[in-house]
This record gives sequence, structure tokens and C-alpha cells, in this order.
Amino acid sequence: MSGKTQIISPATLVWRRFRQNIPAVSSAVFIGLAVLLAVAGYLIVPDDSSDANQQTLQLVAQSPGTRATYILTEPQQQPRPGFLERWLSGDNRSMQYLLVRKVEIAGDSLVFIPFEAGTVSGNGTEKLALLEDGQQRSIVYKTYWLGTDVLGRDLLSRLIIGLRISLAVGLMAVLISIAVGTLLGLLAAYYRGWVDQLIQFIINVTWSIPSLLLVIAFSLALGKGFWQVFLAVGLTMWVDVARIVRGQILSLREKEFVEAARALGYADIRIMLRHLLPNVVGPLIIMAASNFASAILVESGLSFLGIGVQPPVPTLGLMIKEHYPYIIMDAAYLALVPGAVILLLVLAFNLMGNGMSDAFDSKVKMG
Repeated sequence: MSGKTQIISPATLVWRRFRQNIPAVSSAVFIGLAVLLAVAGYLIVPDDSSDANQQTLQLVAQSPGTRATYILTEPQQQPRPGFLERWLSGDNRSMQYLLVRKVEIAGDSLVFIPFEAGTVSGNGTEKLALLEDGQQRSIVYKTYWLGTDVLGRDLLSRLIIGLRISLAVGLMAVLISIAVGTLLGLLAAYYRGWVDQLIQFIINVTWSIPSLLLVIAFSLALGKGFWQVFLAVGLTMWVDVARIVRGQILSLREKEFVEAARALGYADIRIMLRHLLPNVVGPLIIMAASNFASAILVESGLSFLGIGVQPPVPTLGLMIKEHYPYIIMDAAYLALVPGAVILLLVLAFNLMGNGMSDAFDSKVKMG
């Protein structure tokens, strides 16, 4: 009985190997959920104000599950921002809220007990007209699922927006490092000679400088801010990429298919992009996962030192900086929660990178 030989594409083989690695698959699922939360951002957070920066100083460092009642004291004349604007930067209208202990509608007025009034009493009540300038004041109920921070802001909202910032910085830094490192490594290995020597000199000089010191130097030179951070991180992470790409291309440039391409008169740029570069996609994907984890750590460190993304923009590192004194108090979770998110993200990217490394390794047998 004759059987048919099944031809399996390299991509299918890599996927089959990867999905057998349970830690790597679990990490990929976790990263996917984190990305979904980050992409949704302002559309799902309880506090959708710009930078999730609605402050209620009477509710500083409240425990998870705290509930609060507010009155929107000034009806908004500004139209609500469009979907795209809200998705990118939240609701940037100035909203005036009054924190109250209790409120009820009595005719054409809102009768309430201010938060400072203490217990319910007859002389502690105040009134506000329900309608003003043709618009109705509204009552807003909020639940702080993870409590509030040192300025009375919703911790869950700032955590999700901070997650978006960290992932965005990681993504942009990885793209920059992959682009710069791949270009330099490809040119050095293909042309050899003085081009290789010059690029190797740049790599060695950059390699000799401590990474954190180099990032700090770039940050101080470029300034403080969101865009400056991912440029600084990306421009210091290309060295590993360049070295790996150079090593891979050096072993490929003498292969028969490259010699055949040269004999056919193909231009160097075509040989590099169409014939050599596709053969280093696997190592580049593995390096991207590793660099993503490193970028998140570096960005968090810069924010903790105060030279990264600046307040009031929330980042995971900045949240730890603002709350680390609470570690020895009864609100240690204010610093531990963002720290745990950083830990899980870095661990997930490293485990996924290890899984992809095994999947691309032809020596690893399928179970």
C-alpha cells in the first residue's frame, strides 16, 4: 500500500512546535490580553479623562472597592469629543465634580450632604438647582475597583493607560532597534571590507558603554517626554540586532542561491532584501521579543528616575515612584500592583521569546 508524502510548510512546522510549548502559549495569550486592554484604553477605563487624571483629594489612597457619589456641578457646554479623539487621548473636557455623601432629587433641586459635612444631619444639607442654563445637572456613581492613588485618582484607570504607554514605548523602541540593527548588520556582512570595519567599530564603541548610561545620555540630550523615551531606548538596543544579523548574513552570503542571484545580474539591494533578509526573520522575531521585555524595563526605570515620560501621563514606573513609600504602610498594593504588571509583562515576553527560539530551532524535536 503506497502512502502519500505530506509536505509541511516551514511556517506550519514552526507553529506546531510553538503551540506545544505551554508556557510560551500562555505567555502569548497574556500578552494578547494586555494588548487588547491597552488598545481599548480610554474606551473601557472608569476614568476616561485625559491621562486618567481626575483628582479627588478627599479620597487619597482609598482601599479597593471604594464607592463614591459625585454631582456634576457645571453642565458642559463643550461637545463630547469624537470617537478617535476619545480613543487616543480621552475626554479632555474640564469636568467639575462635587464629592458628596448622599444626594437626592427634591423637586427642581438636588439636596445633598457634602463629603466634609460628616454624618447625616438636618443642618448639613445643601441645595443645587437641578437645571442651569437649560441643562440638567447629573449624579455620577463611581466604584474604584483597585482603590485610589496619592492624589485620589482611579488606580485601575491609570494602570491600564500606563500599560498602553509601556507597550507603545516597547513597540516603537523594538521597531527602531530592528530597523537600525538589521540595516547595519546587513550592510556590514554583505559588503565586508571597510564597510564592515566601520560598522564593527561603531558596534564595539556602543557596546562598551553601559546600556542604562547610554539611555540616560540620550534622554538628557533629546529631552523628557513620550517620543523622546522610545527614541532613546530604540537607539541603544540595536547593537544586539546588528551583531546577530551580521553573523547570520556572513554564513548565508556564500551560499549557492546567492551566487546564482549574482550570476543572473541581480542588484545588491534585491539580493539583500529578497534573498538574504527573509532567512533571518526567525532570529529577528526572537530578538524583538527579548528587546520588547528590555524596553519595558528600561522605560520603567527611566520613569522611576524622573527622566522618562513626565506626569501627569501615567506609566508603570512612575506609579511605582509615586507610591513606593506606601510599601511600609497599609497601602503597599499601590506600588506592588504596577510592579507586578511589569514583572508579568517582562516574564511573558521572555517566555514567549524562548518558545519561539525552540520553534525556529530545527534540532528541537516535536513531541
